[in-house]
Amino acid sequence: MEYINIGKIVNTHGTKGEIRILSDFKYKTLVFKKAFKIYIGDNKELHLINSYRSHKNYDMITLEGINNINDVLKYKGQYVYINKEDLSLTDNMYLDTDLIDCKVYDNGQYVGIITDIMKAPLYNILVIMNNNKKILVPNIDQFIKHIDLKQKKVTINSIKGLIV
Repeated sequence: MEYINIGKIVNTHGTKGEIRILSDFKYKTLVFKKAFKIYIGDNKELHLINSYRSHKNYDMITLEGINNINDVLKYKGQYVYINKEDLSLTDNMYLDTDLIDCKVYDNGQYVGIITDIMKAPLYNILVIMNNNKKILVPNIDQFIKHIDLKQKKVTINSIKGLIV
């Protein structure tokens, strides 16, 4: 089982056991739905989502079998995970973590290997390493031409000065 962090429980809401989650997970519609399995905290305590709604910048959920604030207070500050196998991604969908260890090419020339993904407010940034040289490429359509996860290959469209 491969756990994926999808957010953090920042607070409760109301007295009926609703949980406020701060999440930047890009496939929320696949996860935040009734009966979807989530795992809470370091112990990965299994729960099923009972209800979901969006409120301001938060994702609000209730858990099956829990309808009291006192039963969810212990989760405040805990991370929420899902099992990657439970996620139904189509061929053109991927998780940022799937890009780690992919080889990067620009116009047929080897650039390096993706070693990390940096979170940024507007878009994520691919960290590409080549001989201790760090190259940062925004993970947006203007720079990413093609992603082939089966071959672990990413083709980019660089601009002058991006790769020095």
